[in-house]
Amino acid sequence: MNDRVIQTSRLYQIMDLETYVLLAIFGLTAYLVYRFFLFRVSEERHRNLKTHFKSLTNYFLIFTASYGIFYIAQETASEFDLVRRLVPYLATLCFFSGAIFFVKCSRLVVLQYLFLGSMRAGVPLLLVNIFSLVLSILIGFWTVNTILGVQLAPLLATSAAFSIILGLALQDTLGNLFAGISLQIDKTFEIGDWLEIMNGSTKTVGQVKELSWRSTLLIGFSDEMITLPNKIVAQCQVSNFSPENQPILRSQIFKFPFGTDYHQATEALEQAASQISEVRAVPAPLAFVQEMNDYGVTIKLIYFIDNYGRQYLVGDKVAQCALELLKQQNIPFFRPTINIQQLT
Repeated sequence: MNDRVIQTSRLYQIMDLETYVLLAIFGLTAYLVYRFFLFRVSEERHRNLKTHFKSLTNYFLIFTASYGIFYIAQETASEFDLVRRLVPYLATLCFFSGAIFFVKCSRLVVLQYLFLGSMRAGVPLLLVNIFSLVLSILIGFWTVNTILGVQLAPLLATSAAFSIILGLALQDTLGNLFAGISLQIDKTFEIGDWLEIMNGSTKTVGQVKELSWRSTLLIGFSDEMITLPNKIVAQCQVSNFSPENQPILRSQIFKFPFGTDYHQATEALEQAASQISEVRAVPAPLAFVQEMNDYGVTIKLIYFIDNYGRQYLVGDKVAQCALELLKQQNIPFFRPTINIQQLT
């Protein structure tokens, strides 16, 4: 290996002790951000970040070992001809291990920055992956231009037609990619949010699991996996049932025959809802006469919950408690029905 293949003098200049120290400080800075600014994140995020730091530590150890071998070889190159021949290869290995560590560390910093802006739920890896890809491409171009001495400008100019053809072939994929980016920039939803997506007359309900390059992954009420292209989600009406400090309004209908003590019935229904721990005390549950017809009287019970995903379990608890109280107080009733809507 000589200067006709690789710019060894430039490579040696880059891989000096200062570069190693700067990369070590960069990694330490990422860890300090985690220790001092992300101590309030959930246990799941702590496990996620610890996994990333464990992987980052392994990459740093590899970089340290390669740099140590390169540094020793460079110092003894004048004494051994074989070592002198190996120095450029060791420098190249050290350079690429350092570049990988830099990309991984930068990726972790971006991930932590997104965590700082989203303390409640998880962070989709779409933006992090795009950042890592762009940074890797830029480092690759810089390496080819600076280390290998290859001028990329003429090559990029001649590949313009190929880029147009490739862009047309990947039109759908790129559409989903940019739709996913726009969803994240607009903060339409976060991981863990419960969504209702209306695509024409078709309604899809699920909890956001992940946002990838191509699609949004939801988990339905029956734990089924629902995959929707990002472009479709961006074009649909999306109702988010999980914003903080915005409770979900839930209602259940109870029907009673004529002659029922409706005042006693409404009090029993309100008392039943108040006994369920997952029903918010403020605003308090409210029951009122909604309709009178030939079949009897309809009383509507409304209450507020925080967890959209547990709406059916909460509704079942309220119904069971209400029916039990009605039986205890000898209040006749018909079969209840259930309805739910988003609080606006």
